Amino acid sequence: MRVRVCFHDKCFDGASSAAVFSRFYRERIHPDAQFLYTGMTHKASQPFEDGMFDGDENAIVDFKYSSSPRLTWWFDHHQSAFLKPEDAEQFRRDQSGRKFYDPSYKSCTKFLATIASEKFGFEARPLAELIHWGDIIDGAQFASAEEAVGLAEPATQLALVIEAAPEPDLVPQLVPELAVRPLREMIELPIVQKYLGPLLERHRRSMDILRERMDSRDGVIYFDVSDLDLEGYNKFIPYYLCPDAVYSVGVSASPTRAKISVGTNPWKEAADEVNLAALCEKYGGGGHARVAAISLGPGDLVRARQVAKEIAATLRR
Repeated sequence: MRVRVCFHDKCFDGASSAAVFSRFYRERIHPDAQFLYTGMTHKASQPFEDGMFDGDENAIVDFKYSSSPRLTWWFDHHQSAFLKPEDAEQFRRDQSGRKFYDPSYKSCTKFLATIASEKFGFEARPLAELIHWGDIIDGAQFASAEEAVGLAEPATQLALVIEAAPEPDLVPQLVPELAVRPLREMIELPIVQKYLGPLLERHRRSMDILRERMDSRDGVIYFDVSDLDLEGYNKFIPYYLCPDAVYSVGVSASPTRAKISVGTNPWKEAADEVNLAALCEKYGGGGHARVAAISLGPGDLVRARQVAKEIAATLRR
């Protein structure tokens, strides 16, 4: 039994969701399953390529819905989960009992574990640590900005490596380990140790860079690091440096996309909070109410900067 698992790449919640799904599937559905992992990235073009769903079973976790008839499992919690209205309608009509969606969950990891336990009898307790940290990290439920940027815990150090993913297919290599190892063992793996030290140093440098480049006015932080290799920067740094800001808007770039990241300060109450997913959907992006993003083509950096400045201006108003 070959099972293709597509998950949100370079994302701790995406990797954790894939790990929980794999363990659940092997324990409750098919003990001899062979898993094939594909990291998915939000981009301007159609994310699902022809022939992607090549397994006997095909799953998507923590990523947008696909209307492909070959998709057999789906778990997601993003407000912007459907590429078009027809996909949402197809999902509502689905009778398989294997496709699940609930945007009220802070993390897909916890959502998937809950569904697998309640509907399929999965014993999730051995993965309690992973589920806990998936919810903390993706739901921005750290006690303080200092804790979020301090990276003192194995989970936050592993998230640093996963979000930067300096090596192609690094995260797919980590997913099967996440399904069976405690987090303290995960950060000792050679493939993690290879990058952890340099990435911790880059994290420290990124704090100095963002401090220099941030324009914080009227409760909104704007910055552009698209000329640097910083796409996987810690998204809590802006609020650590400017604790009174409500929103942040950042531009970054990689060989595959120009990205606009928009977030809400988890430790600051807003009088009239803006739904960032709905705001980003106007530009072809999406996400959650409190954190969202827009991905454009790698050659669309001028447009990305223009959009980011428009969003910052809108939030400042």
